[in-house]
Amino acid sequence: MRRFLDGLYLAAGYLAGVFLVVIFGLMMILSVGREINVNVPSGDDFAGWALVAMSFLGLAHTFKRGEMIRVGLLIERLKGPKRQAAELFSLGTAALFIGYFTFQAGKLAHDSWQYFDMSTGVVSVPLWIPQLGLIVGLAILFIAILDEFVIVARGGRPTYEPEPPKSAEELIERIAQGGSV
Repeated sequence: MRRFLDGLYLAAGYLAGVFLVVIFGLMMILSVGREINVNVPSGDDFAGWALVAMSFLGLAHTFKRGEMIRVGLLIERLKGPKRQAAELFSLGTAALFIGYFTFQAGKLAHDSWQYFDMSTGVVSVPLWIPQLGLIVGLAILFIAILDEFVIVARGGRPTYEPEPPKSAEELIERIAQGGSV
């Protein structure tokens, strides 16, 4: 199961990277195309949808790697069972919010599908299609948060926290590279 989940997070990260390349390609074609009278119909719409997909598909991978911005002023000062309880509370709260957002995004896409909502650009696209990136990204983030909740509940160290530095040199190297301590 661990292998599957880690593969899921990595695949979502790679897919986010693919959408980043798509955005780059579209923006270059749109920019250069203006100079040579080449137009991509609804290119701005496609770039916007790719941006949403990229942003949300990258969330779980970013979260699990500890690269998400996290304010740990309180949790970092706690030790032992108090820290575990605070982590569980934080992860539980995050799971509730992300679960709710995922449900509502799914409901929105279902309504778009049910009522045949279409985009209003030059190229008419069923809106549930670009909404899938949002839903899938949120769902994978929800799974990642539940995964961390289980790890912490079993007494493990959260995956998003880096190992403590083993030496002063390693600490200095981490700080020099701009990474987390």
